Amino acid sequence: MQHLEYLKAIETLNLWAKHYYVLDDPLASDEEYDLLYHKVKDFEEKNPQLCAKDSPTQRVGDKILDSFSKSSHIERMWSLDDIFDSTELKAWMDRMEKYGSNLTYSLDPKFDGASLNLLYENGILIKAATRGDAFIGEEVTQNAKTIQSIPLSIPYKERIEIRGECVIFKDDFEILNKEREANGDNLFANPRNAAAGSLRQLDSNITAKRKLQFIPWGVGYCTLQEDSFFALMEKIRSFGFISSPFSQICKSLEEIEALYSKLIKQRDTYPIMLDGMVIRLDSITLQKNLGFTIKSPRFACAYKFPAIEKKAKILDITLQVGRSGVVTPVAILEPVFIEGARVSRATLHNFDEISKKDIKINDSVILIRSGDVIPKIIKSLPALRDGTQKPCKVPTHCPICGKELLIEEKLIKCQNLNCEARVKNSIIHFASKKALNIDGLGDKIVELLYDMGKIKSIEDLFSLKFSDLENLEGFKEKKINNLLKAIKDTKGVDLWRFINALGIEHIGEGASKKIANTFGLDFYLKKHEDFMALDGFGIEMANSLVEFLQVNKERILNLLAILTPNVQAQTSNLPLSPFNEKTLVITGTLSQKREFYEELLEKVGAKVSSSVSKKTDFLLCGEDAGSKLKKAQELGIKILNEEEFKEMYGL
Repeated sequence: MQHLEYLKAIETLNLWAKHYYVLDDPLASDEEYDLLYHKVKDFEEKNPQLCAKDSPTQRVGDKILDSFSKSSHIERMWSLDDIFDSTELKAWMDRMEKYGSNLTYSLDPKFDGASLNLLYENGILIKAATRGDAFIGEEVTQNAKTIQSIPLSIPYKERIEIRGECVIFKDDFEILNKEREANGDNLFANPRNAAAGSLRQLDSNITAKRKLQFIPWGVGYCTLQEDSFFALMEKIRSFGFISSPFSQICKSLEEIEALYSKLIKQRDTYPIMLDGMVIRLDSITLQKNLGFTIKSPRFACAYKFPAIEKKAKILDITLQVGRSGVVTPVAILEPVFIEGARVSRATLHNFDEISKKDIKINDSVILIRSGDVIPKIIKSLPALRDGTQKPCKVPTHCPICGKELLIEEKLIKCQNLNCEARVKNSIIHFASKKALNIDGLGDKIVELLYDMGKIKSIEDLFSLKFSDLENLEGFKEKKINNLLKAIKDTKGVDLWRFINALGIEHIGEGASKKIANTFGLDFYLKKHEDFMALDGFGIEMANSLVEFLQVNKERILNLLAILTPNVQAQTSNLPLSPFNEKTLVITGTLSQKREFYEELLEKVGAKVSSSVSKKTDFLLCGEDAGSKLKKAQELGIKILNEEEFKEMYGL
């Protein structure tokens, strides 16, 4: 095969794939496809420098990642405001019609999946990222390339972000769960959960087996010159993406309601999960004029489907201990089917909710699923009780390790670091960035080391040897030495990092620093009244600390001996600043994330509070500030905008 013949073969294979996966109109048999595919693969093996970026061989899973890297979206991924009935729809349309008459609306079905942002440059897919926090997501490019309905190349050569939903068909979801059940794996709760989990696999070979589909619903950064959103999306779909069924233009409330009713009738039989439809002003000029609120576009909304309710019977209530140690009551149900999914368990969240909803074992209850919400129990049916009902008692000891539990109004937690249910998570947290910050020891590496029996506790990290790691997949000499050095370098870590690494409920970075600075290495000997005396500490924080230190005292002493933490002086090295020992509250939308300003203030010895009070010295205020600004004005607190803050800080 010559180079030109190779390029022509790629073009043919991509055309065949588009007709098979996107248009459902096969042009070639599987045998023909496989024969040409292997010719292309052979050429690339002999000429790796000539391998085309849009070759179908690039869809094959790559090496397993240690963790996902973060990826910033060029333009923010917004959420949509929800509406639920005709009255709310009319009110929303009335607001739109203040900006023009004879408006046109673009309507699309709202699929129940996982949002994905694709970035193309010069016609080539260069990056794919999950929604994340709307600004920064996780880069999942390797996984996206395995999804056959995502083109590796498009005919449009300008830079563009194409956004859509990764979904899994209901039938494929059922097959996937049956396979997981046979293998003893946890079942996915619903197709949305399955799609999100499949998209976030560190091994892209697993993603490739999950039969995900990508359906575009919008754009981020885009220079295409269209004033109709509907026409814009038609052009995007012409690049080789799946067409969105039911998409249409409407001009009246009656037309919108007609399509909504049609979708509701289709929701049970349609092969992909639907949870409503999206309504947008079709004019992109009007969209830009209306702009956005803090979290959502003013020109669009999600018209959600009504909730699906089913009656079920609670056979028992069991206790589930999560990876963080939180104990959650779980209802075991007589199986019922909701939107094609067999439901036999439902979380009850906490015992406070059980009490408020008056739920008992053997009760008949109402299950609800609305939109992308996992089925949950919304109420009991006391009228159907027959005398066999019995209450579920609040536990006092962990069902896994037997240690005494931390019990609060809504939270019940096992704080034993050695509890089998939470030991993996305790190691992961201990090594994390805000804790010991052990470079190279991410979640998946901890899980691998634990599952291989190399570590069973936090202490085991510090006895790892080269020979423990050299035969593990992905561990080369340099990686092993770097990891062992990173672990060794934690000796003499700052005491506040050590305290924060313990993962004590209600005790974060700020509280850990206050404990370290006030009590030093004797912090584990302090009593309830000592912690209550700390500024900003409440009864829940003190109770959590005392309970944790009592349960884990021996472990703490052992870890202190291993790490010999360093106690830093509280303020001696702090730079001079007008914010030193001052209390600030941050509110509104700022140009940088809140954490950026918190870190700056921490460096100069300031305290950041979440609420405005007489003790507040400054309010750092961004756009769209609410009640905190009003209260600060009432109390006469100094209010700073970003420029004023930066000038005072010396930035």
